[in-house]
Amino acid sequence: MDKISVVVPCYNEEKVISLFYREMKFVMDKMDYVEFEIILIDDGSRDKTLQIMKRLQAKDERVKYLSFSKNFGKEAAIFAGLENCTGDFAVMMDADLQDPPRLLEEMYHCLKSEGYDSVATRRVTRDGEPKLRSFFAKRFYHLMNRISKTDIVDGARDYRLMNRQMVDAIIEMKEYNRFSKGIFGWVGFKTKWLEYDNVARAAGETKWSFRKLLFYSFDGIVAFSTMPLGIASFSGLFLCVLSFISIIIIMIRYLIGVKSAHGWSSMTCIILFVSGFQLFCMGVLGQYLAKTYLEVKKRPIYIVKEKCL
Repeated sequence: MDKISVVVPCYNEEKVISLFYREMKFVMDKMDYVEFEIILIDDGSRDKTLQIMKRLQAKDERVKYLSFSKNFGKEAAIFAGLENCTGDFAVMMDADLQDPPRLLEEMYHCLKSEGYDSVATRRVTRDGEPKLRSFFAKRFYHLMNRISKTDIVDGARDYRLMNRQMVDAIIEMKEYNRFSKGIFGWVGFKTKWLEYDNVARAAGETKWSFRKLLFYSFDGIVAFSTMPLGIASFSGLFLCVLSFISIIIIMIRYLIGVKSAHGWSSMTCIILFVSGFQLFCMGVLGQYLAKTYLEVKKRPIYIVKEKCL
């Protein structure tokens, strides 16, 4: 009998975690030909999430949990769940039920009968999501696929069922700055995509503000593309060439007796533009340097305060 490990990152999900368990129990009872374990990861929640996890574990031995010493982020929670799971297959799901558990049976049969290594999901609609967020999300996926060799599908969710070989490959990537959507694409393997309409949260509020998503997108760009460094380098070279040409033109005009108007305003604009662009390029370099600095420290991706596995 195959075993499926369900990895569920949770951060302040006291309003929805019981609803998630109820839905998963229905799916597990229906798929009685498969063994299950549910690994709930408490990512430093400040509400009663951990207490609810303990109650669920007490009444169902298939439920297990990890509790972090503080909030390390969803990426760390996903890695912790995959690192501690024991199933032949592993699936990541959000506790808010935006990843429909009912799709799990179809995903499992695709892996077993169609020869795929993973079955991933993507939203084909973003109904109920703020239009500004949807616009920038689409632009992000378009940009990532232009500047990175890693395939990142528009609307892709973290909801993905993988075989043990792919899980082990992901666990081997112990980088501190993690971007799972990029990691899934980078490791390769044969993936089938299932499409579904967007599902609203069952309860509670999203923990992903526009600002957090914006910084998360920056992490993804820095982690899987060096194109910003190339842009900074070529732009600097272009400005140097442009400056050299301008100097030659000014010298020729001076030699043939053409007088130029002297003005501080135009010169100030040029200086501000060039200096501002230099600072921008330094900022790009600083982002890569900061990520490198965090990596070489070799700090743990997460710290477990208590667990029941």
